[in-house]
Amino acid sequence: MALQIIRFIHLLGITVWVGSMVFFTLIAAPSIFKNLPRETAGEVIGHIFPKYWILGYVASFLTLGSLVALAYMQRSFPALRILLLIVILGLTFYSGLVVGKNARNIKAEIKTAEETVNKEELRSKFKRVHALSAVLNLCVILLGLFLVYLTSRELNL
Repeated sequence: MALQIIRFIHLLGITVWVGSMVFFTLIAAPSIFKNLPRETAGEVIGHIFPKYWILGYVASFLTLGSLVALAYMQRSFPALRILLLIVILGLTFYSGLVVGKNARNIKAEIKTAEETVNKEELRSKFKRVHALSAVLNLCVILLGLFLVYLTSRELNL
C-alpha cells in the first residue's frame, strides 16, 4: 500500500508540474497577451509567475523525494531520472529566484525611470532577461517531458 501511495505522489508531482508548465506556456500566456493590452498582460503574468514557480518548487520536491523513496523501497537506483530531476529542480529554482527576481526589479525600475533613454536601456535589459527566462522555461519543459517518457517506461499498465 505504501508503495502505491508513493508511486501516486511521484506521478502526481510529474504530471502537475509538467502539465502546468505546458498549459501556461502554450495556452495561458499567449491568450493573456492576445486579449489584453501589453502592459496589463505583463502585469497579469507578473502576478502569476510567483505562484507558477512555487508550484514548480513543490512539485519538483515531491517528484524527487518520491523517486528517492521508490528507489529505496525497490532497491533500485534510477540514476538518470534522479540526475535529471536534480538538474530540472536547479533550473526551476534559478529561473524563479534569480532570473524572475531580476526581471521584477527591472520592471520596477522601468516604472520609476523618468528619462526616456533610461527606460529604453532598461527595456533592452528586460528583453535579455526575459529571453533567458524563456530559454530556461523551454529547457525545463523539454527535460520534464523526457522525464515523463523515462517514467512511462517503468509503468506496468
